[in-house]
Amino acid sequence: MTRPGARALRVAREIQRELACLIRDEVKDPRVGMVTLTEVELSADLSSAKVYYTSLGGQNDKETAEGLRRAAPFLRGMLGQRLRLRTVPELRFVFDPSVEGGMRLSRLIDEAVATDRLKGADKPDTE
Repeated sequence: MTRPGARALRVAREIQRELACLIRDEVKDPRVGMVTLTEVELSADLSSAKVYYTSLGGQNDKETAEGLRRAAPFLRGMLGQRLRLRTVPELRFVFDPSVEGGMRLSRLIDEAVATDRLKGADKPDTE
């Protein structure tokens, strides 16, 4: 995959910023609750965008994905009104498991450190 240009990166950041506001303020679908956009990846011709997201609050990921998929045409239209682009990219929402995986790894590390501390407290000092 080719490296995106400076313009594509600027447009992706702007799309991410606007979509976050639109999802928070305009989307009324109850399936789309606490959603965080982690990245927007644009195609080379800026005609399509993969929008990576995570959902917070223990919501059902399938319901959230369906809600975002159904809201995509509405969000694309709103982006067209807010951004000055010749062509507004088609939006495709993709769940990003990296945040969830990072939290799981952090939890495992914390448990291992706590276990080591308990084992260290059980051993008598031999000095």
